[in-house]
Amino acid sequence: MAWMSDRKKSHKTLLIGAILLTGVLSGMAIGALLALFHDLPQIRSLESYRPSAVTRVYSADDVLLAELFLEKRHPVPLDQIPIYLKQALLATEDRSFYRHGGVDPKGIARAIVRDVLAGEFVEGASTLTQQLAKTLFLSPQKTLNRKIKEALLAVQIERRYTKDEILTLYLNQVYFGSGAYGVEAAARRFFGKPVNALNLAESALIAGKPKAPSRFSPLVNPNLAVQRRNVVLRQMREVGVISDREYRMAKQSPLVLAATQPPADRAPYFVDYVRRHLETEIGATLLYKGGLTVHTSLIYRIQEAARKAVTKGLDAIDARARGTGPSLPMLQGAAVVLDTAHGGILAMVGGRDTTGNSYNRAVQAKLQSGSAFKPIAYALAVERGIPQSHIIRDAPVLFEKMNNGKDWQPQNFSGEFQGDMTLRKALSLSKNIPAVRLNHMLGPGSVVEFAHQLGIESPLAPNLSLVLGTSEVSLLELTSSYAAFANQGIFVKPYGVVHVVDDSGKMILRGKPQRRLALSRAGAAVMTDMLQAVIQEGTGRRARTLRGPLAGKTGTTDNYRDALFIGFSPKIAAGVWVGRDIPSTIGPRETGARAALPIWMDIMEAALADQALQYFDIPDDVVRVRIDPGSGIPVDTRHPDGVGALFKRGTEPQTDASPLP
Repeated sequence: MAWMSDRKKSHKTLLIGAILLTGVLSGMAIGALLALFHDLPQIRSLESYRPSAVTRVYSADDVLLAELFLEKRHPVPLDQIPIYLKQALLATEDRSFYRHGGVDPKGIARAIVRDVLAGEFVEGASTLTQQLAKTLFLSPQKTLNRKIKEALLAVQIERRYTKDEILTLYLNQVYFGSGAYGVEAAARRFFGKPVNALNLAESALIAGKPKAPSRFSPLVNPNLAVQRRNVVLRQMREVGVISDREYRMAKQSPLVLAATQPPADRAPYFVDYVRRHLETEIGATLLYKGGLTVHTSLIYRIQEAARKAVTKGLDAIDARARGTGPSLPMLQGAAVVLDTAHGGILAMVGGRDTTGNSYNRAVQAKLQSGSAFKPIAYALAVERGIPQSHIIRDAPVLFEKMNNGKDWQPQNFSGEFQGDMTLRKALSLSKNIPAVRLNHMLGPGSVVEFAHQLGIESPLAPNLSLVLGTSEVSLLELTSSYAAFANQGIFVKPYGVVHVVDDSGKMILRGKPQRRLALSRAGAAVMTDMLQAVIQEGTGRRARTLRGPLAGKTGTTDNYRDALFIGFSPKIAAGVWVGRDIPSTIGPRETGARAALPIWMDIMEAALADQALQYFDIPDDVVRVRIDPGSGIPVDTRHPDGVGALFKRGTEPQTDASPLP
């Protein structure tokens, strides 16, 4: 009977071994499942999920300037998607969609056989729900582990959401090629129409793209795209959702794509300026995924005029420069136009083009401004009670032991001297030596402080050459400082964003103009009058042909490397710069008056075209006196060169004659 005992022991051992093996295998299986579930995304996140949408940027006159997005997507509800498109997608990608629970067992079995025969993953057998799970939560990598996770996620999605909800998510999420995510973006990209306007043939073409978005793109392979469309149409006929007649007619339809593809951003430098600002204010995620509407201050008509003016002006300079010397870096230009009262940027041109270069020379470039900086020192003089009739000497002067330990003898641009003259004449003729003498009298440190008060944010060196524009500033900040003269002495920080609303119309950001009093109203009026003299009597005489009262100043740096003109009307200020990114000459005698002023004139002519004639502010504490602009002595109306000049009351030159009204 011993053998029976041994047999029982053997059975017991086998049973224990089987139990242990089962436990180990079960543990391994459970462990594997736990490992899979451990890093599975939370399906509950779909409850608060919102597809990313395109943010649109508009001008003040409602021109679409740009669309900002990471993935170009325009979510639409299911009832706005044509029945043909839904039927085409299901016939092609998942015929049992409304019957399965997230995975298709028959499809999986068929795919396994084909994969085994091929020795690699050649068929995925993914349902629409699995494709959605992969799109939203997983990487596109083809591995067994990922396929299992895909199936598990698909089952969870099916348990939590209705079929229509899943189909809506899919149609708004999947990539259809050429930067278009979702069917609405695809319809606009390929056919230039909303998705609800697609016909049967167009619907079939879009439905056939998820399989290979780039390969079947009609923009890349139109013949292949049509072949794929016809395959989808045949499948639709096979499942009975279209008739033989509909199939034949759709198959014979010619491929008619959008007449023009979406244009490049209008006002690209301005859009980039706005984009950078909004990234800081509201964050990149909301900006690029939130489907926002951004309203800006830019007026597209003025923007286009500025762009054309810069191109025309630079082409003219290039034509003059042909054959004058060795090849130079590309000539560049920049322009900015501001609303003087509110600070809104009406136009911004940051360069000749944006091909491979988004460097914005109107904002990012720090430029020597030449004589365009002089009005800041003259304005400080006026604020201190020095009248524009004040006499200053235009004669050689030597300043000993400057900061660098060397003597400095400034020179006039012309190399000539005219002796004693008024501040008005010295500014209108852009004389360097009188400006340096004035800077010395005021104190360069005081001029620096006043410049910052006027809106110059760049660091400035408090030296005597400051008044000649040797410290670098941006075109935008220099133009905004001039705008304060037109705006009764009030500086307004330039801005581009008026307000931003989300897709429900809720205001999420409103631009608030930042204002401060930079100089007195009387001082601003006198300074404006002196800058009008630049156009009427000085280096800006070419602009006298323009309509309306205008004021401004030329600027030219050594060796004709930079040319500027900054000027304004009562309501609009504009600044223009011409130069090269690598410091070198623009060309012989290419001064601010010759190179920059014509561009400025074209811009202002367009900007003022639809405005009624307006006049500069003249406050009660300012008087007008007719003077000889050279000597500053009051004269009567019989004097041939007499001009009516403004003075702060109490600083006007004394005469028996009464002040002019």
